[in-house]
Amino acid sequence: MTAAGRRVLVGRIVGLYGVQGWLKIESWTEPRTRIFSYQPWQLATAPDVATEITGVKGRPQGKGLIAQFPGVDGRDAAAALVGQDIYVARELLPPPGKDEYYWVDLEGLEVVTTEGVALGRVSHLFATGANDVVVVKDGTRERLVPFIQGSYVRSVDLSGGRMVVDWDPEF
Repeated sequence: MTAAGRRVLVGRIVGLYGVQGWLKIESWTEPRTRIFSYQPWQLATAPDVATEITGVKGRPQGKGLIAQFPGVDGRDAAAALVGQDIYVARELLPPPGKDEYYWVDLEGLEVVTTEGVALGRVSHLFATGANDVVVVKDGTRERLVPFIQGSYVRSVDLSGGRMVVDWDPEF
């Protein structure tokens, strides 16, 4: 799948706010309120099932964000949305800066060592707090490679579909 056809997880509906259908949301955009400018949203409880919604309005409230969804006028209707993930189309997001990448753009890249040994493809990434980690799968084996550019990740070629890593193939 091309980056243009992908969607990016940008937040989650985490709770109810009041009795008029407002919802608490968690945003992973920077700044967090930018989530409201990326619309339409695709709400999903499963990776391959989504409902598109546009016209969501919101604002900061305390330490979090609250949102009002079109057509959601009461607490019961809002409760049905709690727990859903919020995705947006990849093309709605601004281009990344130099040496920055959206994780969704790295998924599927072929991963090879600096010696040219194929390790597999990027399955996904996750954050550890210290650094992000690239999960590389080759069908039988899974490797966890720290996403530290210059040390372990030597180059990323999105157009060529390849990531070169300084990594021991036996590890």
